[in-house]
Amino acid sequence: MRIQSIRRLRAAAVFCSVAALSACVPSARAPQPVPPVSRAPVPRPAPAPPVPTYVDRASERPAAGLVSEVNALWRGFPGTTGIAVRRIDGDWSFGERKDELFPQQSVSKTWVTLTILDQIDQGKLRLSDPVTITVADLAVFHQPIRDRVIANGEITETVGSLIEQAITKSDNTANDALLWKAGGPDAVRDFISRKNLGAIRFGPGERLLQSRIAGLQWSQEMAIGRRFYAARAELPTEQRREALYAYLRDPMDGASPQAIVDALAKLARGELLSPASTQLMLSTMSRTSSGPNRLKAGVPGGWNFLHKTGTGQDLGGISTGYNDIGIMTAPDGTRYAVAVMLGDTTASIPERMRLMQAVSRAVARYHGV
Repeated sequence: MRIQSIRRLRAAAVFCSVAALSACVPSARAPQPVPPVSRAPVPRPAPAPPVPTYVDRASERPAAGLVSEVNALWRGFPGTTGIAVRRIDGDWSFGERKDELFPQQSVSKTWVTLTILDQIDQGKLRLSDPVTITVADLAVFHQPIRDRVIANGEITETVGSLIEQAITKSDNTANDALLWKAGGPDAVRDFISRKNLGAIRFGPGERLLQSRIAGLQWSQEMAIGRRFYAARAELPTEQRREALYAYLRDPMDGASPQAIVDALAKLARGELLSPASTQLMLSTMSRTSSGPNRLKAGVPGGWNFLHKTGTGQDLGGISTGYNDIGIMTAPDGTRYAVAVMLGDTTASIPERMRLMQAVSRAVARYHGV
């Protein structure tokens, strides 16, 4: 009996201990939701004010003073004068009689060389290609190459050397040799058309152009010495005047000043030729030795200038086709294309030069205004 009582007491003690321990262990319950934390909204930063964009107003329109000054120069100059100015790195151009056709004379050498360089870009020609020139190829008027041809009977030049002589020295025979190497006048006209150069004509070549202006029929013997001048002097003055005035009314090699500055802008922007040919053309024009007292003499120090001149025939105190076209580059790199073309004038050579100098000087003075 006693032993059983002890066992019951032990069992009761164990039961109480387990019950006590069970009371200390929490029962498994579903987790209670955590109340949300209240947060103040984070303010977004205000948008930054727009950065002001610099607008070069001078690239949008020419300075009123420049337009007024060029107009005054044009009005005060005797004869038929065309002037055009274009900002190449902007959106403006202006001028006087800028859309009329003026005789180009040697300005047209520009299009012959561009045609040759375009054919080089197409792989049709190379600068190193040889060109043989004989006495039968000689032209008229200014042709420094002539003496070497006559002394040797014939000479061989490269396309590259002929470009240098045609542009920098305005050599008529060098230019004609390039013209026929390119395929003749039709090849140049095709280039002008394909490149959309506008109101630019190309004539029949130096010999035929100059003889027609003088009222002569071309004969190759006129290329020697001063025989062209002698044959022209034998013509009646009225016959010469009629031929010259017919040329001025409807020039076979006519171009508008506006078309010329637009073409120079396309050249400078690399829109006509490959980069290599563009650089060659521009660097060659920078070495032009003719007309140092025309536009070039009005370009201030620190500016770069490249150009091509043209000079026509005279009769009875009237000079024709006295031109200069070029690209002026300011120290900050801004470029302007300028064309001054004197269709006919009674002004002296110094007066013509002063007009051209005044135009380029005005362009520089109003740069950035």
